[in-house]
Amino acid sequence: MDRFHAMRLFTRIVELGSFSRAADDLQLPAATATYAIKQLEARLGVRLLQRTTRHVSATADGQAYYERCLRILADVEETETAFGHSGALPRGKLRADLQGALAHHFVLPKLGEFFARYPDIELEIGTGDRYVDLVREGVDCVLRAGQLRDSSMVGRQVASLRQVTCAAAAYLDRHGTPATLDGLRGHRAVNFVSSASGKLFPLEFDVDGVHRTVSLPGAVAVSTADAYLRCAESGLGLIQLPHYRIAPLLEQGLFRIVLPDCPPPAMPVSVLYPQQRQLSRRVRVFVDWLAETMAGAR
Repeated sequence: MDRFHAMRLFTRIVELGSFSRAADDLQLPAATATYAIKQLEARLGVRLLQRTTRHVSATADGQAYYERCLRILADVEETETAFGHSGALPRGKLRADLQGALAHHFVLPKLGEFFARYPDIELEIGTGDRYVDLVREGVDCVLRAGQLRDSSMVGRQVASLRQVTCAAAAYLDRHGTPATLDGLRGHRAVNFVSSASGKLFPLEFDVDGVHRTVSLPGAVAVSTADAYLRCAESGLGLIQLPHYRIAPLLEQGLFRIVLPDCPPPAMPVSVLYPQQRQLSRRVRVFVDWLAETMAGAR
């Protein structure tokens, strides 16, 4: 195995914490991966990896070598792209994970525009709300809504979505429409639970420039945006979500906004990628295109 491919293999072992998973990811025999790393360590004269029965991790020398490898691999890819058969256009495979509602409403309908600009990029897109470990799963970037909490990621905010507090018309007809925050007493909410921490998110309000939170009881707590809306459609309580998600149901009279003078804070939308990974040109152009596509989102 040449040095370039050995570096690529080594970085995937560090990121996935496993020889076998890295070999599968790169479509190599496991024995080939093991032998290549032994050769690499022998050539460098240092131990790069610590092996246990369950996990593989980088030594101090291995971590330093890993960071150098990332830069070298990115530079090689950039150089090959610049002098390849497609001229200055980036090419190759890119893996992205997009929050489901954002993907279906804003991104997927415009993908044709992206491929018209960059026909040699191949996209593998996952959609959902789950936490994604970009490094271990080999994902280049993710598009997420909400406050950034992972300090190991670099975040670029690409939109700020107006949010509303609302409920199904049938729920409000039964329980009344609160006119003030105090009027929320006796109401119920469809609660949203963090898939990362397991904590429930309270309802949030901007009252004359002051941030207020209110926690309401609820019969159900969910961890995906789709389930959140579906439970509210069933009349299970109040919810807060971006206006674009609920606009069709508001127009049909199936939902009504409550407390419009005390709106929730706007929801930031960001593209995230690992801070230790130098972005390839194909990832940079995709991130730029996402920012352009989301710029008008409200």
